[in-house]
Amino acid sequence: MEPFSQNLILEKILDKFAEIKQTMAINIFHIPKNKKFNYKPRYYDEQKEDLENRIEQIKRELGKSENQSDEPYSPNIKGRMKGSTRRSLQDKQKSNLRLIFLIAILAIIAYFMFFAK
Repeated sequence: MEPFSQNLILEKILDKFAEIKQTMAINIFHIPKNKKFNYKPRYYDEQKEDLENRIEQIKRELGKSENQSDEPYSPNIKGRMKGSTRRSLQDKQKSNLRLIFLIAILAIIAYFMFFAK
């Protein structure tokens, strides 16, 4: 390579390095601004929604609903989730019985491990 082209390449590299150095110096002391969010809170009235759902259900039962549909009435998701989380007494008793059974099996295994000859 010619010395002229080497000097030109070296000069371009040094210019690029100076540019990067200057940019980094500016970014070190740069404090970003707070982010702004477009949050608009909504008001939720559970009693009003339950009342509207009951009125709509009664209208469907009487056949007076404006927007009749073939699908059966289904309450809001919150009401459905409340009903699905309840466990019956029988389920709780089965769970307790299963726990007692597992503890008994573990106790028998521990007995044979420590006291069997």
